[in-house]
Amino acid sequence: MNTQLKITVFAAVLALATFAGQAQAANSPFNGLSGSWAGPGTITLASGARESIRCRAKYNVGSGGSNLILALRCASASYKFELQSNISHDNGEVSGFWNEVAHKVGGTISGKASGGTINVRAEGPFSALLAVSTRANQQSISIQSPGSAMQNVAISLKRH
Repeated sequence: MNTQLKITVFAAVLALATFAGQAQAANSPFNGLSGSWAGPGTITLASGARESIRCRAKYNVGSGGSNLILALRCASASYKFELQSNISHDNGEVSGFWNEVAHKVGGTISGKASGGTINVRAEGPFSALLAVSTRANQQSISIQSPGSAMQNVAISLKRH
């Protein structure tokens, strides 16, 4: 193979690999999350009390869109929680770990992600279902954890 042909083939392979990596990143369910978000919500406690909460979220997306680090802090008049998670996705499957700092508990996360929707189950000392739906600069988060101190949380966030 002559030198010019080798260079052309190498350039074509490099361009194809770059395009494939960009296509995978473009299809990541984590894209569009990066940055800071904040907004109101409601929390229903085990006692049945329902309170307004304020939340702040920080998302860091890495590895071409395949990894996500989340820090979510929320507080009401009588309850606060700080959820941290480190998750990854591969072909729509999501897995990783979570940690709730204020109450010193943690565990694993597994579920599915597609487009602007992430649905996972958190397992540990208690179980919870977490759903995140993102459309442009609006996001809704739902956490359901029957049997725990924090029964239900509904949050509406906007990107800052």
